[in-house]
Amino acid sequence: MSSGASQAPVYETPQRPMVGISLKILSTIAFTVMSGLIKLIIDELPTGQIVFARNLLGLIPVIVMMAWQGQLPAALKTRRPFGHFLRAIVGVTAMTMNFAALAFIALPDATAIAYAAPLITVVMAVFFLGEVVGIYRWSAVGVGFLGVIIILAPNLSLGSMDQGTTIGASIALFATLFMAGAAIIVRKLITSERSATIVLWFSGSSSVIALATIPLGYFFPSQVWVMPVGWQWFILGLIGILGGLGQILMTTSYRFADASTIAPFDYTTIIWATAIGWMVFGEVPGISVIIGATVVIAAGLFVLYREHSLGIDRTRVRRASTPGKM
Repeated sequence: MSSGASQAPVYETPQRPMVGISLKILSTIAFTVMSGLIKLIIDELPTGQIVFARNLLGLIPVIVMMAWQGQLPAALKTRRPFGHFLRAIVGVTAMTMNFAALAFIALPDATAIAYAAPLITVVMAVFFLGEVVGIYRWSAVGVGFLGVIIILAPNLSLGSMDQGTTIGASIALFATLFMAGAAIIVRKLITSERSATIVLWFSGSSSVIALATIPLGYFFPSQVWVMPVGWQWFILGLIGILGGLGQILMTTSYRFADASTIAPFDYTTIIWATAIGWMVFGEVPGISVIIGATVVIAAGLFVLYREHSLGIDRTRVRRASTPGKM
């Protein structure tokens, strides 16, 4: 097979940094509101059922945009179905753990812990992508992990065990490992697959995988799937739509500006998470979360700066088509 047949089409988009940044921030708001809604309903419905709704209903805005662009058939075509399915397994595991953690810890805490994922991705890139990491990025990763320890310290104390925060913090930390793993798989897929194809296959495959959690109800009563009531249907619908919309906004943002310009605005999620946590759940982040998140964010920004200086574009999104234009 020729190299031309294995590569996704390349589209040139005029550089519009402010448009890209605006879309990125909107995507972080969509994802954070989605997380708030999940926390609102996580004690009412089993995690697997929420994951199923998030992915299945999240397909709606994605499919609508693809159909509007007349590119839906092309997005279904793939030469790497196993890669997509593997990404779905890893991604669903990360998603399930993230959702489950929200039942035990505050939204800002979960958001701050998730910031460790890009740092773990740097480490995984060495082993799975053969990337060479210098002393500066290794140092930043080390400092970032120190920030994670600062965030986790109060939650992992014996005094918090009865409150369930130890369990929640541990689940959130493990979720970051799978988030980083999913990111590595995407790095491989994006070299030959349209980003729209990746989004479509992930949501579809994840919906099927989420169905496999139904038997868990036989062993864990809290995980028995139930028929949602009126307001729960509404919340599940919003979770799915916001998830799909956030994915579109995020992917499209990288068409208008480089990753080094866009990626730092991922950290605005801590602002929205803190606001929602305070207004809806009465959660106020502790001093350890504030200090730890600051350290992790600083380390993440330094990693982004070094990668930009070295000419590394981790997302490679601008070389692939998006749901908005394939």
